[in-house]
Amino acid sequence: MLVLLPPSEGKASSGRGAPLKPESLSLPGLAPAREAVLDELVELCAGDAEKAREVLGLSEGLRGEVAKNVELRTAGARPAGEIYTGVLYDALDLASLDPAAGKRAARELLVFSGLWGAVRVTDRIPSYRCSMGVKLPGLGALGAYWRAPMAEVLPRAAGTGLVLDLRSAAYAAAWKPKGEVASRTATVRVLHAPTRKVVSHFNKATKGRIVRSLLSSGSAPEGPAELLEALRDLGYEVEAQAPAKAGKPWSLDVLVAEVH
Repeated sequence: MLVLLPPSEGKASSGRGAPLKPESLSLPGLAPAREAVLDELVELCAGDAEKAREVLGLSEGLRGEVAKNVELRTAGARPAGEIYTGVLYDALDLASLDPAAGKRAARELLVFSGLWGAVRVTDRIPSYRCSMGVKLPGLGALGAYWRAPMAEVLPRAAGTGLVLDLRSAAYAAAWKPKGEVASRTATVRVLHAPTRKVVSHFNKATKGRIVRSLLSSGSAPEGPAELLEALRDLGYEVEAQAPAKAGKPWSLDVLVAEVH
């Protein structure tokens, strides 16, 4: 199983660990693209801070994020699973997983990123600010920029099993599974059961809980149909829509009674 996750906008501090070693990151096929984004981001933030803030879409109160990006090559690095915070990652709570579930998380979770493309939760990265929606002056819109390198690398990373896609729209734009990979991919929405409306905050929390449940239970669904049954066995109320034609992903709706 491969689980595709969005990052979090807010991130923990880098800390005092050893600095980034780009060559140590997973998915080495993304290395040239990573270097290009990293170079331009550091250069942008080291120049006109006001322009950098506008490009990155940061409020005045987040001006300090620009200075943080300047130090990306020398700042301390920590496992990505510790850097990413927020509702989904709070619910997932990687640090409290038992050893077996932790090993599965290291192997099966892939976090998408405007800066790194995608990383494993064990990859050591510094804290940064650069969403997939950013349009860098030289490289352009990052969602489009990452499509070619992702298309080369991700099908291999997807292996032969289930791909559980929990990304938000901006990050899903960087790689859309196609063909045979798409046929074993499942996307998930979280809906308010009484109204069938998509929920926001609870959407992230529920997705975090789903991933934690799958990792902790030892469940290993081989495809979308098996995922549907696994989630129901774990106590989730799920409705599924199989694709109308081959080469398209399944759609799963997880129904929740609470919306907060």
